[in-house]
Amino acid sequence: MATGKLQGRVAIITGAGTGLGRAAALAFAAEGAHVALVGRRIAKLEETAAAIRAAGGTGRAIVIQADVTSEQDVRHAVGWVYAQFGTVDILLNNAATFEPGTVLEMDLEEWNRQLATNLTGPFLMTREVLPLMRGSRYGRIVNVTSGLADNGAGGYAAYSASKAGLESLTRTTADEEQSHGILVNAFNPGTIRSEMHATGQDPQLVAPELVRLASLPEHGQTGGIVAS
Repeated sequence: MATGKLQGRVAIITGAGTGLGRAAALAFAAEGAHVALVGRRIAKLEETAAAIRAAGGTGRAIVIQADVTSEQDVRHAVGWVYAQFGTVDILLNNAATFEPGTVLEMDLEEWNRQLATNLTGPFLMTREVLPLMRGSRYGRIVNVTSGLADNGAGGYAAYSASKAGLESLTRTTADEEQSHGILVNAFNPGTIRSEMHATGQDPQLVAPELVRLASLPEHGQTGGIVAS
């Protein structure tokens, strides 16, 4: 049951068109947040926005077509959110690409593509929102990671490396920003059903943990790697 934990907060969610991103957007909106839905596929984002409107609630949902690997797109997206709401309180770095490939067989183009989405994208988004969060001395950043960051499962070289890098980025940003009232954590949802995984648990089942991380109190946990 919604309790208004995010009432009036402004959240940016990347990869909000499907899977965990859509589930998080619905959960954040149900808790009273205004949500900015960011992704490359406008039709999928509109579907999420329609679902939020159908569910009711007090927050607004806006759709922003953007590629998180593009510095220009990221600046435009965050600037548009600021123009609409005057702040950014929460960033959920969820957008990712997941493709197989061994170290021996993977070509450089595919390696760079996965790292650009899974690691450089969160860096660009985080860098862009930090001045706004510092200005209000409040921010909650959640980076979606994977168990492959630790175990580096064979056959997924780029994905595993990108998520390991994301966890390091999480800890580094948490250390740098804690004194500014900004808490940064990584969340491992386990295997969930999405376009990347045909099997797994319903993403709605883990969305409450994202709500918790997005609504941590002052001096709450930061730099953590949280599993569902």
